Amino acid sequence: QVQLVESGGGLVQPGGSLRLSCAASGFIFSSSDMSWYRQAPGKERELVASITSGGGYTNYADSVKGRFTISRDDAKNTVYLQMNSLKPEDTAVYYCRVIKLWRAYWGQGTQVTVSS
Repeated sequence: QVQLVESGGGLVQPGGSLRLSCAASGFIFSSSDMSWYRQAPGKERELVASITSGGGYTNYADSVKGRFTISRDDAKNTVYLQMNSLKPEDTAVYYCRVIKLWRAYWGQGTQVTVSS
């Protein structure tokens, strides 16, 4: 079955960096578009970044453009989110998502806390 496992979250000071990873299994990763979402306390889940199969096209939320980079390694069935210049408002649980056969699959999420 489809499994997505996020890792790499933690506590970081404003201006710091983190790299999130999402290890995928149970489907053909190389032919799948992948996305990162986040959900802050009391807020709706929002799209952060997405990447097409093959990595030819990426898309970012305006709030993270120029600071975050999504990438993928099809040999490792893993999608990454490099987060630089982190701000307190980036604090959230970060999830990766894939859609297969019109159904969305989510990982368990990884907590990112940006605080001094």
